[in-house]
Amino acid sequence: MEEDAVFKALADPTRRSLLDALFREDGQTLSALEARFDITRFAVMKHLKQLEEAGLVVTRRQGREKLHFLNPVPIRLVHDRWVSKYAEPWAAGLSGLKRRLESPMEKIFEIYIRTTPERLWEAITDPEIRAKYNFGAGITSDWKPGSRYEMAASGAGGLLGAGEILEVDPPRRLVQSMVALWSDEVKSEGTSRVTWEIEPVADSCRLTVTHDQLREGANDELYGGWPMILSGLKTWLETGELLTTPGSLLYT
Repeated sequence: MEEDAVFKALADPTRRSLLDALFREDGQTLSALEARFDITRFAVMKHLKQLEEAGLVVTRRQGREKLHFLNPVPIRLVHDRWVSKYAEPWAAGLSGLKRRLESPMEKIFEIYIRTTPERLWEAITDPEIRAKYNFGAGITSDWKPGSRYEMAASGAGGLLGAGEILEVDPPRRLVQSMVALWSDEVKSEGTSRVTWEIEPVADSCRLTVTHDQLREGANDELYGGWPMILSGLKTWLETGELLTTPGSLLYT
């Protein structure tokens, strides 16, 4: 089971320390991570491999370098399944999910969902379905390159976000600019970019969401909600049920 791999990966203190290191500074090379630990390079590689297999770390090539990014989605899924219903207020202060990351220039989130690419694409682009897992907010657009999209919810009292559709390749890839409008603090952050990539894997899909073009030290409201959004998306597609999280209730 996916949860078993996550629990096994988190059981080792060195692997937890690696996640902490990526939490403090995301997008590190193997050499940078190795320098933080008093163990061999091979040992660090083995630990990173197990974290990758559990989905807790994702990698991205940048030139000759291989960068490692923290993927908090599996931790969020474990939290929603095993922690939130027992100790949500207590756990919220410990999770670190709401703390500011130091260098969030590029954030990558990855999740496996048992569905088809076509159904996943529909769930991303259909405004009524989107509202079921996106804090109650739907997104409307004609989904053509160069077109505008808007994010809104009946309980919000105005637009929550807007942007431009940059690339469309259904049902595989969607790139859009993003201007957050839900508070004065996020409005001042300007434009960032969100890329959705869908890859079929047997009877499932691997969905990778990359949120980049963020300024260093950007307000974490811009990207902190992705684990809840993607957890809700997975739950709805696989079970037809709504995942109740603090975010899912925000604008409903």
